[in-house]
Amino acid sequence: MTEPRGRPRRVTSIATRRGDGGETSLLYGGRVAKDDPHAEACGAVDEAVSALGVARAQEGDRERAERLLALQRDLFTVGAELATGLGERAHLERHFATVTAAMVERLDAQLAELEERVPLPPGFVVPGGTVVAAAIDLARTLVRRAERRAVSLQRAGLLENGEVLRYLNRLSDLLFMLAREAEQGATILRHPADG
Repeated sequence: MTEPRGRPRRVTSIATRRGDGGETSLLYGGRVAKDDPHAEACGAVDEAVSALGVARAQEGDRERAERLLALQRDLFTVGAELATGLGERAHLERHFATVTAAMVERLDAQLAELEERVPLPPGFVVPGGTVVAAAIDLARTLVRRAERRAVSLQRAGLLENGEVLRYLNRLSDLLFMLAREAEQGATILRHPADG
Protein backbone atom coordinates (compact mmCIF):
# COMPACT_ATOMS: atom_id res chain seq x y z
CA MET A 1 0.00 0.00 0.00
CA THR A 2 1.38 3.40 -0.93
CA GLU A 3 1.41 6.18 1.65
CA PRO A 4 0.50 9.73 0.61
CA ARG A 5 3.53 11.80 -0.33
CA GLY A 6 5.32 13.39 2.63
CA ARG A 7 3.72 11.17 5.27
CA PRO A 8 5.79 8.69 7.23
CA ARG A 9 5.05 5.01 6.82
CA ARG A 10 2.60 3.83 9.39
CA VAL A 11 3.75 1.24 11.88
CA THR A 12 1.35 -1.66 11.58
CA SER A 13 0.95 -2.16 15.35
CA ILE A 14 2.52 -1.17 18.63
CA ALA A 15 1.83 -4.72 19.86
CA THR A 16 4.79 -6.88 18.87
CA ARG A 17 3.69 -9.77 21.09
CA ARG A 18 7.38 -10.40 21.86
CA GLY A 19 6.75 -9.61 25.53
CA ASP A 20 3.84 -11.98 25.99
CA GLY A 21 6.11 -14.50 27.70
CA GLY A 22 7.36 -12.01 30.28
CA GLU A 23 10.51 -10.82 28.52
CA THR A 24 11.59 -7.47 27.14
CA SER A 25 14.57 -6.18 25.18
CA LEU A 26 17.29 -4.03 26.65
CA LEU A 27 18.55 -1.19 24.51
CA TYR A 28 21.86 -3.07 24.36
CA GLY A 29 22.26 -6.49 25.92
CA GLY A 30 19.53 -8.73 24.53
CA ARG A 31 16.34 -10.05 26.07
CA VAL A 32 15.69 -10.13 29.83
CA ALA A 33 12.79 -10.97 32.10
CA LYS A 34 10.44 -8.05 32.71
CA ASP A 35 11.36 -8.17 36.41
CA ASP A 36 15.10 -8.06 35.66
CA PRO A 37 16.87 -5.30 37.62
CA HIS A 38 17.49 -3.36 34.41
CA ALA A 39 13.80 -3.49 33.48
CA GLU A 40 12.79 -2.48 37.02
CA ALA A 41 15.11 0.54 36.96
CA CYS A 42 13.96 1.58 33.48
CA GLY A 43 10.33 1.21 34.52
CA ALA A 44 10.81 3.53 37.47
CA VAL A 45 12.46 6.13 35.24
CA ASP A 46 9.61 5.80 32.74
CA GLU A 47 7.10 6.42 35.54
CA ALA A 48 9.01 9.54 36.62
CA VAL A 49 9.08 10.85 33.04
CA SER A 50 5.31 10.42 32.85
CA ALA A 51 4.69 12.12 36.20
CA LEU A 52 6.81 15.06 35.05
CA GLY A 53 4.66 15.12 31.92
CA VAL A 54 1.54 15.47 34.07
CA ALA A 55 3.17 18.35 35.93
CA ARG A 56 4.28 20.02 32.70
CA ALA A 57 0.82 19.66 31.12
CA GLN A 58 -0.69 21.53 34.10
CA GLU A 59 2.10 24.08 34.46
CA GLY A 60 1.21 27.69 33.66
CA ASP A 61 4.73 29.04 34.20
CA ARG A 62 6.57 28.71 30.90
CA GLU A 63 10.07 28.70 32.41
CA ARG A 64 9.23 25.92 34.87
CA ALA A 65 7.47 23.94 32.11
CA GLU A 66 10.61 24.17 29.98
CA ARG A 67 12.72 23.06 32.93
CA LEU A 68 10.45 20.05 33.45
CA LEU A 69 10.72 19.15 29.76
CA ALA A 70 14.52 19.33 29.94
CA LEU A 71 14.46 16.99 32.95
CA GLN A 72 12.21 14.57 31.06
CA ARG A 73 14.73 14.52 28.22
CA ASP A 74 17.61 13.98 30.65
CA LEU A 75 15.73 11.03 32.12
CA PHE A 76 15.66 9.41 28.67
CA THR A 77 19.46 9.52 28.82
CA VAL A 78 19.35 7.96 32.29
CA GLY A 79 16.95 5.30 30.99
CA ALA A 80 19.29 4.43 28.13
CA GLU A 81 22.10 3.87 30.63
CA LEU A 82 19.88 1.64 32.77
CA ALA A 83 18.71 -0.30 29.70
CA THR A 84 22.25 -1.22 28.73
CA GLY A 85 23.56 -4.58 29.79
CA LEU A 86 26.97 -5.19 31.30
CA GLY A 87 29.74 -4.99 28.72
CA GLU A 88 27.56 -3.14 26.18
CA ARG A 89 28.48 0.42 27.18
CA ALA A 90 30.65 0.99 24.10
CA HIS A 91 27.57 0.42 21.91
CA LEU A 92 25.60 2.92 23.97
CA GLU A 93 28.35 5.54 23.78
CA ARG A 94 28.56 5.21 19.99
CA HIS A 95 24.88 5.99 19.51
CA PHE A 96 23.57 7.96 22.49
CA ALA A 97 24.50 10.59 25.04
CA THR A 98 25.40 9.28 28.47
CA VAL A 99 25.00 10.70 31.96
CA THR A 100 27.93 12.98 32.79
CA ALA A 101 29.31 14.91 35.74
CA ALA A 102 28.31 18.08 33.85
CA MET A 103 24.65 16.98 34.00
CA VAL A 104 24.92 16.59 37.78
CA GLU A 105 26.63 19.99 38.04
CA ARG A 106 23.76 21.54 36.06
CA LEU A 107 21.30 20.15 38.61
CA ASP A 108 23.48 21.47 41.45
CA ALA A 109 23.39 24.96 39.92
CA GLN A 110 19.60 24.87 39.51
CA LEU A 111 19.20 23.60 43.06
CA ALA A 112 21.40 26.39 44.45
CA GLU A 113 19.40 28.99 42.52
CA LEU A 114 16.09 27.66 43.88
CA GLU A 115 17.43 27.47 47.44
CA GLU A 116 18.34 31.17 47.21
CA ARG A 117 14.79 32.28 46.46
CA VAL A 118 12.40 29.55 47.62
CA PRO A 119 12.11 29.18 51.39
CA LEU A 120 12.27 25.69 52.79
CA PRO A 121 9.07 24.64 54.56
CA PRO A 122 9.24 24.77 58.35
CA GLY A 123 8.01 21.21 58.75
CA PHE A 124 7.03 18.00 57.03
CA VAL A 125 5.57 18.50 53.56
CA VAL A 126 2.28 16.82 52.75
CA PRO A 127 2.20 16.74 48.93
CA GLY A 128 -0.79 18.33 47.25
CA GLY A 129 -0.38 22.06 47.81
CA THR A 130 -1.11 22.57 44.11
CA VAL A 131 -1.78 20.15 41.26
CA VAL A 132 1.59 20.92 39.67
CA ALA A 133 3.47 20.55 42.96
CA ALA A 134 1.72 17.25 43.66
CA ALA A 135 2.73 15.88 40.24
CA ILE A 136 6.32 17.03 40.78
CA ASP A 137 6.34 15.41 44.23
CA LEU A 138 5.04 12.20 42.65
CA ALA A 139 7.86 12.36 40.10
CA ARG A 140 10.32 12.90 42.97
CA THR A 141 9.20 9.71 44.69
CA LEU A 142 9.47 7.80 41.43
CA VAL A 143 12.98 9.15 40.89
CA ARG A 144 13.82 7.88 44.38
CA ARG A 145 12.50 4.47 43.35
CA ALA A 146 14.64 4.59 40.19
CA GLU A 147 17.61 5.49 42.36
CA ARG A 148 16.99 2.48 44.61
CA ARG A 149 16.77 0.21 41.55
CA ALA A 150 19.98 1.75 40.17
CA VAL A 151 21.68 1.05 43.50
CA SER A 152 20.62 -2.59 43.13
CA LEU A 153 22.20 -2.65 39.68
CA GLN A 154 25.39 -1.10 41.04
CA ARG A 155 25.58 -3.54 43.96
CA ALA A 156 25.21 -6.42 41.50
CA GLY A 157 28.03 -4.98 39.38
CA LEU A 158 25.61 -4.19 36.52
CA LEU A 159 25.84 -0.38 36.44
CA GLU A 160 28.98 0.90 34.78
CA ASN A 161 28.45 4.64 35.23
CA GLY A 162 28.34 5.99 38.79
CA GLU A 163 27.16 9.36 37.51
CA VAL A 164 23.71 7.79 37.07
CA LEU A 165 23.34 7.44 40.85
CA ARG A 166 24.60 10.97 41.47
CA TYR A 167 22.20 12.33 38.85
CA LEU A 168 19.15 10.54 40.29
CA ASN A 169 20.02 11.56 43.84
CA ARG A 170 20.44 15.20 42.90
CA LEU A 171 17.35 15.18 40.69
CA SER A 172 15.11 14.13 43.56
CA ASP A 173 16.45 17.07 45.60
CA LEU A 174 15.81 19.45 42.70
CA LEU A 175 12.28 18.11 42.24
CA PHE A 176 11.57 18.72 45.93
CA MET A 177 12.53 22.36 45.48
CA LEU A 178 10.64 22.70 42.19
CA ALA A 179 7.51 21.44 43.93
CA ARG A 180 7.97 24.00 46.72
CA GLU A 181 8.45 26.70 44.08
CA ALA A 182 5.21 25.59 42.39
CA GLU A 183 3.40 26.01 45.70
CA GLN A 184 4.50 29.59 46.23
CA GLY A 185 1.52 31.87 46.62
CA ALA A 186 -0.89 29.00 47.25
CA THR A 187 -2.67 28.50 50.56
CA ILE A 188 -1.21 25.24 51.80
CA LEU A 189 -2.16 23.15 54.79
CA ARG A 190 1.21 21.84 56.01
CA HIS A 191 0.00 19.80 58.96
CA PRO A 192 -3.46 18.40 58.25
CA ALA A 193 -5.52 17.79 61.36
CA ASP A 194 -5.93 14.19 62.39
CA GLY A 195 -9.34 13.03 61.39
